[in-house]
Amino acid sequence: MKAYLLDPAVARYVFEHTTPPDALLAALARETAEVAGENAAMQISPDQGAFLTMITQLLAPEVVVEVGTFTGYSSVCIARGLSGGRLHCFDVSEEWTSIARRYWQEAAVADRVTLTLGPAAETLAAFDQPIDLAFLDADKGNYPVYYELLMERLRPGGLLVADNTLRRGWVADPAHDEPTTVDIRQFNDLVMEDPRVTVIMLPVADGMALIRKN
Repeated sequence: MKAYLLDPAVARYVFEHTTPPDALLAALARETAEVAGENAAMQISPDQGAFLTMITQLLAPEVVVEVGTFTGYSSVCIARGLSGGRLHCFDVSEEWTSIARRYWQEAAVADRVTLTLGPAAETLAAFDQPIDLAFLDADKGNYPVYYELLMERLRPGGLLVADNTLRRGWVADPAHDEPTTVDIRQFNDLVMEDPRVTVIMLPVADGMALIRKN
């Protein structure tokens, strides 16, 4: 688990009282760690995966969008929660998403997933379906661009989940001016000032914002 924001003992307790990933997700996490090196940190944690499956089951969305697929852990979790809807994944990497494609097949969810490769600022602009649920976990500097494109398409009452919004807690320290932290801090302020939405920040893993379109 990514427990940057929790006391280690609390983090262990949470880990032990959260439904663990099955063998397929565990294998995907291991493979990602082996082939991606430091980039493996881009993969969501098991508790986030369980959360995404549950929120998808609760919302029963017809159209789900994921911006930033990487090797596929989050997309498998979302797709497993669908009950008739479809997941549209947007990413730029053929290399990483080739792993995702393989695990979609192994998880028997490939028929629920559509992958579009290319810069999401362009591919999302061409997406013309109303969105029920979105998961944003891509390059942080472009979060405001992706946010606006998603909000334009998110139906009233729809939910956008944004990852990494607490940046290991560094966003709360004005003196921490590392570029990605500054990007996330500005994004959080943008969302907070947006009259179209209601937002709650969850201290899960590296921070997850639940943003509901009013």
